[in-house]
Amino acid sequence: METPAAAAPAGGFFPSFLFLAFGTLVAALLGAAYRLGLFYQLTHKVDKASIRNGGENVAAVLKAHGVKFLFTLVGGHISPLLVACEKLGIRVVDTRQEVTAVFAADAVARLTGPVFVELPVDVLYPYFMVQKEMVPAKPPKGLVGRGVSWYLENHLANLFAGAWEPRPEGPLPLDIPQASPEKVQRCVEILSRAKRPLMLLGSQALLPPTPADKLRVAVETLGVPCFLGGMARGLLGRNHPLHIRQNRSAALKKADVVILAGMVCDFRLSYGRVLSRSSKIIIVNRDRKEMLINSDIFWKPQEAVQGDVGSFVVKLVEGLQGQTWASDWAEELRQADRQKEQTFKEKALMPLAQHLNPVRVLQLVEETLPDNSILVVDGGDFVGTAAHLVQPRGPLCWLDPGAFGTLGVGAGFALGAKLCRPDAEVWCLFGDGAFGYSLIEFDTFVRHKIPVMALIGNDAGWTQISREQVPSLGSNVACGLAYTDYHKAAMGLGAQGLLLSRESEDQVVKVLRDAQQQCQDGHPVVVNILIGRTDFRDGSIAV
Repeated sequence: METPAAAAPAGGFFPSFLFLAFGTLVAALLGAAYRLGLFYQLTHKVDKASIRNGGENVAAVLKAHGVKFLFTLVGGHISPLLVACEKLGIRVVDTRQEVTAVFAADAVARLTGPVFVELPVDVLYPYFMVQKEMVPAKPPKGLVGRGVSWYLENHLANLFAGAWEPRPEGPLPLDIPQASPEKVQRCVEILSRAKRPLMLLGSQALLPPTPADKLRVAVETLGVPCFLGGMARGLLGRNHPLHIRQNRSAALKKADVVILAGMVCDFRLSYGRVLSRSSKIIIVNRDRKEMLINSDIFWKPQEAVQGDVGSFVVKLVEGLQGQTWASDWAEELRQADRQKEQTFKEKALMPLAQHLNPVRVLQLVEETLPDNSILVVDGGDFVGTAAHLVQPRGPLCWLDPGAFGTLGVGAGFALGAKLCRPDAEVWCLFGDGAFGYSLIEFDTFVRHKIPVMALIGNDAGWTQISREQVPSLGSNVACGLAYTDYHKAAMGLGAQGLLLSRESEDQVVKVLRDAQQQCQDGHPVVVNILIGRTDFRDGSIAV
């Protein structure tokens, strides 16, 4: 006969439950204390008597990062930061609109670095001022009121706890992707067998850590004909035999190996459709998603290399060990260039019904532009024409709105460029539509004694849009502007103003020289150039 098992004591469950509940409560309290910063405040104290503010901390970090210029539109919430930067020798440049400040910082980042900084707000002022705004002056009555007051006091303490303790302020190292040796070797083997190689360099090629001069030497040593776009414009200087400037689509169809070095297959390369299916494509980009955009639809890479573009080109040259290519391929491309440029000369001589021929004006700009110039371009049709006719004189000497033609960059880019390179002549090429964004900043240039030179291609319209809108939709609605006296408006802001029109057609170079001289004398200058319309860019589309 089996004996039934003894029953568990009836009271055994309750102590276990109490232990579990107590443990859960303790864990919850510890978690709440951590989230409320109570543990942090045990080791980091709040100096409630200090009159220092968070702007001093931010300014110290900017100084440690090598920031020399701070562009701003003043506001009370950032005043402590601006004053702290001024005390540390960081030049504060106040603009008339915030977008100009952002574009100026962008230009500095492109030309010399470092990059953008986001400014905090809550801790810029001293403790007592923030406390006055955040915490009730009189202790509230009631449990809920006291709880809210305690929470606000605790939050304020967390903001300022340990605020003035020493801590690292310098820049942190960046993890920049690099092409693997195996990838580089495969690309070396592909390129070594090429008969008609071609390279397209984009803005990524000019990013650190590879200096522009080192990249230029590598490209020249490689000896492959190349097209330059974005920030890579000017890498090889003016009229370099390896730099092909016209007929890019035709050249891509003929090439047997194409290196896309920082260029992507977006609308600028017709999403990859301009690439020949018989060509071997090597593409290198820091971002894998951007690198492979539209691949396996209109194009297919032979080698896709994720890594820094400039470093990759240098390694490619080292792997090829002085290999050269037959000169007939580069000469064929240069001959096509010369033929295209002959058509430009013919268009420059075409008389217009009124005003100046923009093609001829830009040819004269190209002839006048000095070797120490930086070109800032901001516009549509006029700038699109200039891209074919005006050559930047060296690396990092061309600043444009980017792939999507963001208007309004001109004044900010010019501001940043002149501050970074005070010995350079900053020439800005504006469309009249785009200049509307930048006109007021000539007040900024005058106040801060920053001499830049603006050439406005004034054809009284949003011509880049009109070229497509009128033929396709039959209306010029919203595309019309006026032949505004922009030079007089600039004079009203304290700058110098000059006018070029049909009546001064034989004085274009003289007026440009006069503008140069006035800039050299320390004055910002606006040259209002009244231009007519040509068929130079017929067929171009802007959406």
